[in-house]
Amino acid sequence: MNTDAGTKILCVDDHPLFLQGIATALASQPEMRLVAVASTGREALDQYRRTQPDVTLMDLRLPDMSGIAAMAAIRLAFPDARIIILTTFEGDVEVQRALAGGARAYLIKSTPLAEFLDVIRKVALGRTYLPGHVARTLAEHVGGDVLSDREVEILGQVANGSRNWEIGAQLAISEDTVKSHLRHILGKLGAKDRTEAVAIGIRRGIIHL
Repeated sequence: MNTDAGTKILCVDDHPLFLQGIATALASQPEMRLVAVASTGREALDQYRRTQPDVTLMDLRLPDMSGIAAMAAIRLAFPDARIIILTTFEGDVEVQRALAGGARAYLIKSTPLAEFLDVIRKVALGRTYLPGHVARTLAEHVGGDVLSDREVEILGQVANGSRNWEIGAQLAISEDTVKSHLRHILGKLGAKDRTEAVAIGIRRGIIHL
């Protein structure tokens, strides 16, 4: 961290009002500087190269790629990048993906300002942070059955309203195979039917609409 110039911060989000709020919050902190903003993953990598921030705030949903993919691109070029995921999504699968991708912290956008600023300070010093309620959500599913890539794909198709035969045609598999996958999906998620499986999948961050 460059203590002489303060903690340099890059914020990556495609919502102008949110970026303005972040800028206002950081402006009140004499030891923090918002050195750049970006609204896409590609722009985030360009701005990171240009400004070399101490901490990056990264939204999960960007127009061109996921925040996790953008984080991976940054960390491929800059392995020591300290990135905080700042999002509205609390699903355990999202958290796992973010942490596996190298995120130093995972914050919900409704986090109180004092806690938010404190987490930036912690991450700038090389520490990690996971809010208690996010950690509990993660712990609830530790050791649980993980959906395969094919099962995630099928669940996504169900969420889009596709019927079994349509899913089979789209994926070049039989309708019976689709039904078999759906039985496994319901069992792994503890869902009683397709509708509940979709709701659980969205809540946990397995699929997105």
